[in-house]
Amino acid sequence: MDETADEPPTSAVLLDNCHFSQVIFNNVEKFYVPGGDVTCYYTLTQNIIPRGKDWVGIFRVGWKTTREYYTFMWAPLPNDVHSDTAVQQQIQFKAYYLPKDDEYYQFCYIDQDGVVRGASVPFQFRAETEDDILVVTTQGEVEEIELQNKNLRKENEELKASCASLQKQNMDLQEDLKKTQELQNSLESLRSNTETLELELNSLKKENKRLKELDGCREAELHQLKEQLQNVTSDKERLETRLKTALDHMDQLQSQVLSYEKEVENLSHIDHDKTEQLESLKEENRQLRMTRTQQQQNRDLMKELEEQKHLFQILQAKKNEADEENQKLRKENDGLLRHLSQAREFSPFSVVSQAQAPIPAPEVGGLLFGNPYCATGTNLEAEAADIPSIRKCPMCNEVFPEDIETSQYEAHVQSHLLECPLCSETFEKSNKQVFEDHIFCHGLE
Repeated sequence: MDETADEPPTSAVLLDNCHFSQVIFNNVEKFYVPGGDVTCYYTLTQNIIPRGKDWVGIFRVGWKTTREYYTFMWAPLPNDVHSDTAVQQQIQFKAYYLPKDDEYYQFCYIDQDGVVRGASVPFQFRAETEDDILVVTTQGEVEEIELQNKNLRKENEELKASCASLQKQNMDLQEDLKKTQELQNSLESLRSNTETLELELNSLKKENKRLKELDGCREAELHQLKEQLQNVTSDKERLETRLKTALDHMDQLQSQVLSYEKEVENLSHIDHDKTEQLESLKEENRQLRMTRTQQQQNRDLMKELEEQKHLFQILQAKKNEADEENQKLRKENDGLLRHLSQAREFSPFSVVSQAQAPIPAPEVGGLLFGNPYCATGTNLEAEAADIPSIRKCPMCNEVFPEDIETSQYEAHVQSHLLECPLCSETFEKSNKQVFEDHIFCHGLE
């Protein structure tokens, strides 16, 4: 057997599924001399079509499957593969690949599907006897030779019985030809299923690769979420700093209330600054809500960040406390503003206006800074003399005649105001931002 040859195709098919009559071995010797090459002669009948992977093997008698070969040679293809007549072929086995014992062997022709197509009679590998040489032997040697002949005859009978058994098996195998064809059809179906499974396996491999790439993207998203959490933490620190600054401004506001003449102007500036700060806080709060929504949507990816989430909750609690403190200060600020408005209501100008004008004016609580049309330093006699000014709009300074109906005057004044739908507090339309902040504070409550 060629050392560089590939392994031949074999199968686990038992002898019952073989076709011994399709290849016939010729001139098979009873004995082959060890140490010499052996030429195997065989005939391909018209019942077999040889193929490129067919092979001839030497098997020890008693083999069960085609995997039990001792050595093999690739069967050469004849010139006319599809010939309708028998074709004589031969193969030479090299001496160094042949068996060295004196067991019985036989040639077998195996096709590329691993099915037996023919088998020879048994033979041995042993030295040639000198039966043709005349020698003088003693009586004891003659008796020994006769005993050997007797044993040989016995072995010959056994070989004949083995041949008869093989012939019977050959007949049985021919009867099972149809079953073999069915098995071959099943094999083709299994091969087709195998190809389908291979395609599914390739699809699963592609899907596995895609999932690995997706896992890499998830890791990148997780890293991005970690960075966002760090940014949120930084924003919380900046928020605490701004809240502290807001508290400082509120303290300054309380100290500035002691000076009445300057407080209205200072409160106006401080309220403007506070509005800008509140707008900034609203934007930061909106960003925090968006970040929190993203954290809820990616909860299954944030298990590793439970500790950071706990820190975030602590910061959120501090922020809520700061918001409550800010709301408390805002209410105190509103109380101070109402106090200032009431103080201006009870000024001498307000008493005269109420005595001379029975028409109800807009609620004082609806204006953050009292009545802005009250001029500082106006004397009582001038205001008493200018009675028609009572019909002047405090928002746009439009003057109305005395005979105008009260409902028309009130409707005109009301058109300059915005009323809170929650607490009925009114605000000037020119201070729309203050009105929106007021509504936003209700939302925080």
